[in-house]
Amino acid sequence: MKSRIPVVLLACGSFNPITNMHLRLFEVARDHLHQTGVYQVIAGIISPVNDKYGKKDLTAAQHRVAMARLALQTSDWIRVDPWESEQAQWMETVKVLRHHHSELLRSLPQTEGPGDKPVSPAPAAVPELKLLCGADVLKTFQIPGLWRDAHVQEIVEKFGLVCVGRAGHDPEEYILKSPILRKYQHNIHLAREPVQNDISATYVRRALGQGQSVKYLLPDSVITYIKDHKLYTND
Repeated sequence: MKSRIPVVLLACGSFNPITNMHLRLFEVARDHLHQTGVYQVIAGIISPVNDKYGKKDLTAAQHRVAMARLALQTSDWIRVDPWESEQAQWMETVKVLRHHHSELLRSLPQTEGPGDKPVSPAPAAVPELKLLCGADVLKTFQIPGLWRDAHVQEIVEKFGLVCVGRAGHDPEEYILKSPILRKYQHNIHLAREPVQNDISATYVRRALGQGQSVKYLLPDSVITYIKDHKLYTND
């Protein structure tokens, strides 16, 4: 593994609430990248969206971050990062990628150059940051006005995508229909989930609002947090 390219996976989204499917995406993506023989996944980051995103039924970021932290207590490689949620306004995905890429560079050990000035480490030592998403997100690149073409290009050209398949979606078709995605498809990794897992946070919120069980769809710690804070109820 030492000769492989280190990779950090970043997932942006509402996580409203975080589900077992969100966590599963990371595991499937890591397995896929390892099986290429080229990459070594060294970390995963979950970045809950800012409250200013304005999505209907979006519970406060403090709760979504707290639930993600609880869900990740059993993971030894994925963490939640509250930076995006703590900004004064909603941040576009590409800006979140830029921030975490800068943080990665800043965290690398620096060597001293002439005059004891720190210089950047060798490029081979710099981990690649890739955006992790489901195939449903890949489809949204086609929605007019939702994404800026320049942002989509920067994401796939500079960073890269790891896209995990979801039932009812055809990521290969989405790539072929987009000139930008087609041009940079070498930097888009399609990971197949062998166990179809279509848990949706929308369904979870609806079930909670109706007083139905969501056990085994979310980590127990998250379910307890939701009950303790009376989230997603119709009361």
